[in-house]
Amino acid sequence: MSFMELAAERYSVRSYSDRPVEREKIDRILKAAQLAPTAVNFQPQMIYVLKSDEAMSNINRLCRCVYGAPMVFLICSDERRTWKSQTEPGYSSGEMDCSIVCTHMMLEAWEQGLGSVWVRLFDVEAVAKAFALPPYIKPVCLLPVGYASEDAVPYAPWHDVYRPIESFCKEL
Repeated sequence: MSFMELAAERYSVRSYSDRPVEREKIDRILKAAQLAPTAVNFQPQMIYVLKSDEAMSNINRLCRCVYGAPMVFLICSDERRTWKSQTEPGYSSGEMDCSIVCTHMMLEAWEQGLGSVWVRLFDVEAVAKAFALPPYIKPVCLLPVGYASEDAVPYAPWHDVYRPIESFCKEL
């Protein structure tokens, strides 16, 4: 499948089967995270693979948007490793870098026949506490991953409706 076909076909899965994700598929998704570009290639991502009963119980208690996925990637920024701007005081690349990493993971999951959904609807402090994260590790997003259930469909009826390129692009 070409990249454009993959990008057009993929949708956020909000209904999963209970089939576990194979180790080799998890490894490929993590390889995609490793290959993702980050500011100055500092690679500040810290990814927690939530699969155990205890971890899944915790994340399901803290986030209502896991949708029955058998596993979740908790994608965090290691603030000790982020690029800090010399010209914009207080700017850190962590959230942007983790967003790029998550995008790579999400697309590789689809390539592997797995569904996913990018989630940010959770209390960052509660998640950090529940998983005993060090203070320099900042949760950025969750990526529930698994095999889509038989009845999974794109959530929004406008899923494949796109603004014309001219409406968001200007040549200068």
